[in-house]
Amino acid sequence: MSDISPSLPILLTAVLLASAFVAVAASDAQDRTDRNPIYWEVHDEDRPQPPRVNPGPAPAEPSPVPSDAIVLFDGSDLAEWAAQDGSPAPWILEDDLLKVDPGTGDIQTREGFGDVQLRVEWRVPEDIEGEGQGRGNSGVFLMGLYEVQVLESHDSQTYPDGQAAAIYGQYPPLVNAMRPPGEWQTYDIHFQRPRFDESGELARPAKMTVFHNGVLVQDGVELTGPVGHYQRPRYEAHEARLPLRLQDHGDHVQFRQIWVRDLEQ
Repeated sequence: MSDISPSLPILLTAVLLASAFVAVAASDAQDRTDRNPIYWEVHDEDRPQPPRVNPGPAPAEPSPVPSDAIVLFDGSDLAEWAAQDGSPAPWILEDDLLKVDPGTGDIQTREGFGDVQLRVEWRVPEDIEGEGQGRGNSGVFLMGLYEVQVLESHDSQTYPDGQAAAIYGQYPPLVNAMRPPGEWQTYDIHFQRPRFDESGELARPAKMTVFHNGVLVQDGVELTGPVGHYQRPRYEAHEARLPLRLQDHGDHVQFRQIWVRDLEQ
């Protein structure tokens, strides 16, 4: 009988390839688990912290605005914004900046939007105080319901699904791309609203992609529903166009440029 056993080099190669495949599969599975909002309790402190990435220096001036964008704030006025009861926006317009006036409440756009590309430039003061969720807290709410967290997360730590650029209560950012306090932060958000059928049942969940300071931090994630604090609300049918909202969480946060491209025109 002839010897048809594979040679030792071939066996070693097969073992190494199999080990590499298992390692990659395990890494992919772990990444899916870390990113799966259903696997974790909302605001679970044991959820892995995203690795840090240096995004580079902030631009001195706001970026150019696309020709088809709707400018929501450029330092000149608050005409596009209102309090939630429809009265004039109570935040502070000073030094060409929009500043949260703590305790006055959230503000929202006078116009409603659905699918959008949104640019928001924000910062917290260099001398920011506090820690965790009490450190430069605000939020960008798509349709007033789906939140990208605003928070000083460079020199502070909090639950991963509540740090800067998290889809609040659902997805931590892929990486922590924060610049230091006092420097401008940029969010570029592509949002696709949820779709509901004629009976009001969810036909397609909302999806979101987010770049923080030019770094991809949310990659087409499917939202589990609206924002919730220590809870995971279910979708409820709503209008196809609703206002964008900025949160007053009691902290001093500033904005210098906000524009939106309406993708449902």
